[in-house]
Amino acid sequence: MSDRLTVCSLGVRFGHTEVLRDLSFAVPESSTMAVIGPNGAGKTALFKALIGALPSTGTLTWAPGTRIGYVPQRLDLERDLPLSGRDFLNAKAALVGASQSEVKRATQLVNLGRATALRPIGSLSGGQFQRLLLAFALLGHPNVLLFDEPTTGIDEPGEELLYATVERLQREEKLTLIFISHELSLVYRMAALVLCLGRRGVSCFGPPRQILTPDTLERTYGAPLDHYLHDVHEH
Repeated sequence: MSDRLTVCSLGVRFGHTEVLRDLSFAVPESSTMAVIGPNGAGKTALFKALIGALPSTGTLTWAPGTRIGYVPQRLDLERDLPLSGRDFLNAKAALVGASQSEVKRATQLVNLGRATALRPIGSLSGGQFQRLLLAFALLGHPNVLLFDEPTTGIDEPGEELLYATVERLQREEKLTLIFISHELSLVYRMAALVLCLGRRGVSCFGPPRQILTPDTLERTYGAPLDHYLHDVHEH
């Protein structure tokens, strides 16, 4: 299987502050990689570098034909705008040249009903709004999805539904999925690869069984963590 993304000696700085240093990893096509680490370790900065929104050093190579869908942790959008979910999707459709049938398909893929899509975005629950953002990301037929902690602000049932939807999409659409999460048991369940970012430039990369160990997690987070990876099976 060929690599969808290859990163070699990646570095990102904010002024004089080095956020990421000498980061190298590769993500095979149609696989799933989780990015974990404490707050301030550079997880969101990595995503912004991957989409070209932040300058970086080193090399970052996407395979030819890569189309990226990005679901941010937060969206700088006033939720009280008189804008329906459908209007929001139509704006993206116009930008990427997607048809109304593609808009309908995107909402169906994420189980966002027509009545829900027609509601003002401010009236949507956290889970409904995240599914709207997922439908937004799917317009343009991406073959890569980047998720930056997609369940922030969602209750537990909504979180389970969203991740079940993402798992189904990754499998059915053969997407390369890269996501940030603090839920280590979920990372263990979903990811074939884990990129662990720690403070002070510490990083490690590999399969969950190798990375999600008490020693590695303690080095990454700088403190002991409960090791609760139980009743799960290797991905």
